[in-house]
Amino acid sequence: MWNQTSHVEFIIMGFPELPQHQLYLFAFFSTIYLLTLLENVLLILTISLNNHLHTPMYFFLGNLSLLEIFYVSVTMPKLLSNLLLGEKTITLEGCITQLYFFLSLASSECFLLATMAYDRYLAICYPLHYATLMNHRAFTVLSLVSWLGGFLASFPSVLMISNLQFCRKNTIRHFFCDLSPLLRLSCTDTSSIEMLDFGAALAVLMTSLAVTGTSYVCIFCTVAKIPSVKGKRKAFSTCVSHLAVVSMFYATTIFMYARPKAIGTFDLNKLVSILYTVVAPFLNPIIYSLRNREVRKALRRALHNSAMLSNCFQTEKLKPSQN
Repeated sequence: MWNQTSHVEFIIMGFPELPQHQLYLFAFFSTIYLLTLLENVLLILTISLNNHLHTPMYFFLGNLSLLEIFYVSVTMPKLLSNLLLGEKTITLEGCITQLYFFLSLASSECFLLATMAYDRYLAICYPLHYATLMNHRAFTVLSLVSWLGGFLASFPSVLMISNLQFCRKNTIRHFFCDLSPLLRLSCTDTSSIEMLDFGAALAVLMTSLAVTGTSYVCIFCTVAKIPSVKGKRKAFSTCVSHLAVVSMFYATTIFMYARPKAIGTFDLNKLVSILYTVVAPFLNPIIYSLRNREVRKALRRALHNSAMLSNCFQTEKLKPSQN
């Protein structure tokens, strides 16, 4: 049976309910994808090239932007190929690989968001000891643990899925190899895998949510004790963008993966999946940039310097022709 399943090819349906709008969908998703890459690369470069942004908070933000680039690149190239060229087939190995990286990066984002909440907790609740508690070694280790934890958490489930037998229909009613539609194609019992994945998703989500929730409870209590309204606003302003990203990310992932049974309504599945695979990575850099004064200043400075360099370059090119 393994010889049969090892050569299985799946057909990713994408959006068959909109057959006349495939090119419009391609234009939409490709634009969002390119803008997402551009935003996150620009944010990483801004943080890297400005010395005053070399702090733990921006180090974690740079990691989040890098993760978002990988995260959106797991699903979007195959989707764009599907929409433009009609290449709907994917091998079992390719499908398992896509699923593994998708789940791993999503889990890593959970841990990284929790780490960022813990960083804000130390900065607001222990400002005098922050530099000592969140030193270079501490934030480097926390970042590595966030990345490795996500890849280790999803490995057992994906390993068991790779050993399933797929001997029935091979049509995936989704736009990428997600967990629920893939499990429904197996001709063997998947209840143990569903429970294992439910336990892993619950462990990742509850652990990261517990750290995030506890951190913000302590932050709210500390901010409430600040006597001036201006001081409260200044202390809480560093957390608003993170809270917005956390709320959007956890609301969709808990709905999709913290369930003991595979989801049957795939139209709803695809709609919610678009939110956290396409929309969230596109909005996250915008949220952080608009809500963070230092990032906005650094971006304006970088754009101003690039404009100045461009003008100087054009002036130098015109000088010989004028002579």
